[in-house]
Amino acid sequence: LHILGVLSVLSLLHLPLKKMKTLETLREKNLLNNFLEEQAYRLSKNDSKITIHPLRNYLDTAYVGNITIGTPPQEFRVVFDTGSANLWVPCITCTSPACYTHKTFNPQNSSSFREVGSPITIFYGSGIIQGFLGSDTVRIGNLVSPEQSFGLSLEEYGFDSLPFDGILGLAFPAMGIEDTIPIFDNLWSHGAFSEPVFAFYLNTNKPEGSVVMFGGVDHRYYKGELNWIPVSQTSHWQISMNNISMNGTVTACSCGCEALLDTGTSMIYGPTKLVTNIHKLMNARLENSEYVVSCDAVKTLPPVIFNINGIDYPLRPQAYIIKIQNSCRSVFQGGTENSSLNTWILGDIFLRQYFSVFDRKNRRIGLNQV
Repeated sequence: LHILGVLSVLSLLHLPLKKMKTLETLREKNLLNNFLEEQAYRLSKNDSKITIHPLRNYLDTAYVGNITIGTPPQEFRVVFDTGSANLWVPCITCTSPACYTHKTFNPQNSSSFREVGSPITIFYGSGIIQGFLGSDTVRIGNLVSPEQSFGLSLEEYGFDSLPFDGILGLAFPAMGIEDTIPIFDNLWSHGAFSEPVFAFYLNTNKPEGSVVMFGGVDHRYYKGELNWIPVSQTSHWQISMNNISMNGTVTACSCGCEALLDTGTSMIYGPTKLVTNIHKLMNARLENSEYVVSCDAVKTLPPVIFNINGIDYPLRPQAYIIKIQNSCRSVFQGGTENSSLNTWILGDIFLRQYFSVFDRKNRRIGLNQV
């Protein structure tokens, strides 16, 4: 997490026949299985087990939703984070300054709380938390996750003044704390939804309207078909990217690279050298560790195009240049070479442009322009 810096094949009987491709043609082209899977998503909005949960957009830097923990429930604001796998909130005994400005969990006020006791330390791009493990009932809207393991922070660094109390991780279990079950897996194992899928619609410049949905996809949030991309490494939501280009010229990722789709990151991160190449093509200049451009440049700069699985995903200058006070800054940041030589992190700036579906069962991500 860096702040600032779902399939069962359903009946085809409900499909409108006029728009339906013939099964014979699809079978001849070996596309029938793909077609049936796509129909499952197309129909899944009729599944009563889909939960659409509202998220609040805080100045385009974080998307935050409410959950409750305990009996009776104690409410918290969390980031639903595809870049991590743990759930944590501050404990009432936390002594860090960040805890005094956020809601804290009081274990003594919950009759269903159980202390696991194991000490934990969780590292993020923006900070670190230390605390211990507990177990309690967690609710996301009408979804109930009983005996859910979660962290209670006793110390926090880097989380001051942020618009959320804790983090709810949605990455693969391999990224989580050892011997704990992430909340998505716990919900799935308890039959909270029939399809092990979640999806995000993130809006721009509006506090309300963004959602995370569990158990299926709602087609009101995008048009056309989803483009499916296989996950290349099953601890992160990581995919392979072909290249990044501007004005028809490949500017980065020229021999292919990896990208993490991360709802807990607001910007776009890449290797510093390659990000510098992109900034040169923007005629961006370095001021106080930020790359800035003339605000008029937004009218003439080309899109930055991410080619993923053979499909172009353009990011317009209105998206990758942000205005803060009277300064227009690039959202591209360097630094990923410190952890991985050839990896990019595509955060909310990218994901706002595309409805995103995270399919755990088939280990793939679906994208479609909103």
